[in-house]
Amino acid sequence: MVLWIFGYGSLIWKAGFNYDERVVGFIKGYRRVFHQGSTDHRGTPENPGRTATLEAHDGGICWGAAYRVSGHDNEQLVLSYLDLREKQYDRKVFVDLYTESSSEPAITDVLVYIASPDKKKNPNYLGPADMKDMALQIATCVGPSGPNYEYIFRLEEALLEIGALDDELAKLSCEVRKTLQSEDTTYPL
Repeated sequence: MVLWIFGYGSLIWKAGFNYDERVVGFIKGYRRVFHQGSTDHRGTPENPGRTATLEAHDGGICWGAAYRVSGHDNEQLVLSYLDLREKQYDRKVFVDLYTESSSEPAITDVLVYIASPDKKKNPNYLGPADMKDMALQIATCVGPSGPNYEYIFRLEEALLEIGALDDELAKLSCEVRKTLQSEDTTYPL
């Protein structure tokens, strides 16, 4: 049995587990949004950071990386690790992964973790916000894994490295940089 896992956030640059193969590609019907609150990695319960989740979107695509994990014991180890790492993401779905080389899925039944907007199941869901408000929140939040802005910048860099563009992320990154450079904003270094 073989398990494939799709990463669209920090998993792109830091899988954190052993895998047999990495395939860059995209999934259809979703877009990356920064509506998930992070109280355990890039923020705190008092000051949640913002991290990526997926939102269903007709015609949407989301670039990332899929990882192949084989062997029952290794699969169980990886799933246990991801269930802890992604504990604030309340949904697991299976999707098809596409690459630029084909209109047919390159890999089917790829597992992806999603943070839903259901506040009963996902109390850390923050929802959409004005770009400037999101940028201020991202610029000022820090958690055990580091500053929230580092997450945004590392994601932008990781996507550029795989040749993927995300217009919303680019706009958000630009706004976060402006916020960090403004004189009236204090933020942790």
